[in-house]
Formats: sequence, structure tokens, C-alpha cells
Amino acid sequence: MSAAKKSAPPRTAGRLFREPEPPTGLHRAYLDGASRGNPGPAAYAVIFYRPDGSEWNKLAKPIGIRTNNEAEYYALIAALDFALAHGIRRLAVRSDSELLVRQMQRRYKVKQPRLRLLFEQAQRLARQLEYFSIEHIPREQNSAADALANQALDRHEAPPPSASRKLQPAALAGAARGGSTVPRRISARWANGALHPVEPLDLAEGTEVEISIHPPRR
Repeated sequence: MSAAKKSAPPRTAGRLFREPEPPTGLHRAYLDGASRGNPGPAAYAVIFYRPDGSEWNKLAKPIGIRTNNEAEYYALIAALDFALAHGIRRLAVRSDSELLVRQMQRRYKVKQPRLRLLFEQAQRLARQLEYFSIEHIPREQNSAADALANQALDRHEAPPPSASRKLQPAALAGAARGGSTVPRRISARWANGALHPVEPLDLAEGTEVEISIHPPRR
């Protein structure tokens, strides 16, 4: 009499709960932030993939002097804002920053005030999506986004040494306080009755902002 054939164990064997299946129409974003100096010159990069797995779009931008963790948050915020602006409602994010992922999952506390502001902005944007997930991956699985962030840093030329000698006393005083007296131009998106900056402003409390409205290009 032959022995009974053993059946293969179910895929969920050894797990207490079955993991929910991801929704259809899911875009993916691989992101990375780079800082040379920590803090130092920094940049972020995001690579988007369509639901069928093909590459859709890339973002890469220098962001001034930031820490590596701040650069990672800038990448996430850029990914979320870009997705919302382009009608993406379901987004799965992949990052090799364990701190970013665990904080967004609320498994780690956000203790640094500067990161707290970025965390809250990222959470607000994520809540506007129908579906959002974020997952930690090994660095070797994120090499494309890492290379893109470093390319953005390489393309960004540092100001000549003589520029620092031309700063006026008022500008130096502003820099000492952690702010800047030099005007800068940013973009924002109007949604749900409010303006949403494309990148974190990192402004001191009470800072006055002048807004210039331009119609969208056709």
C-alpha cells in the first residue's frame, strides 16, 4: 500500500495573519536621499514605475545643505506630491532608509523637530491617497535611485569661494539665525482649498511670504 502524498504547505504557513493583497493599478516609487557631509550638500531622487512594472518618470533635485535623513524625507514628499498632481491614487514606496520607513509606519518616534515637520507634511500628503504603503528594502535593491541622487549632486555646482565674501551683514545675521534673507522662488499646487508647496519650505515661525499667482501653462 503506497504512502499518502503530502500536500504542499499553504503560502501563509508560519504567519499569524494573512497579508492583504495589494490593490490593482498600483504605482511604485523608489526613492533615495543623499547628503555629502551630513549635514552637507544634499539631493533627492525618485523613480516611478507603472502598474505593469515599466519605468514611468524620474525626479532628481539638489536641496541645499541638509542631513541625510532630511534628504530622504524630501524624496518622499516629492514622490507623494508628484503622484497627487498626476492623478495617481495608489502608491507603494520603496526606500533603503530604515528610519524613514519605520517613522512613517509609526514604529519609530520622530524626535528631531526638523524631521517632525517633514514627517507631518508627508503624513498629510499620504492620507490624500486611496492607498499608500512604504517598505524598507536593502540598499542594493535601490541602486538606481541612489545613483540618480548622486548625479543630481554632481551636476549641482557649488558657489565660488568669493561669493561668501560678498555677503552683507544682514545676510550673515540671517544665516546665523538659521534662516536666509535672500528671496527664493518655489512652486506650489492648489488643492482642496489650500496651497501645497512642491518642496518643504522649512520657514521660521512668523515668516512673511509673498505669493505671485501665474496661470497654468497650456
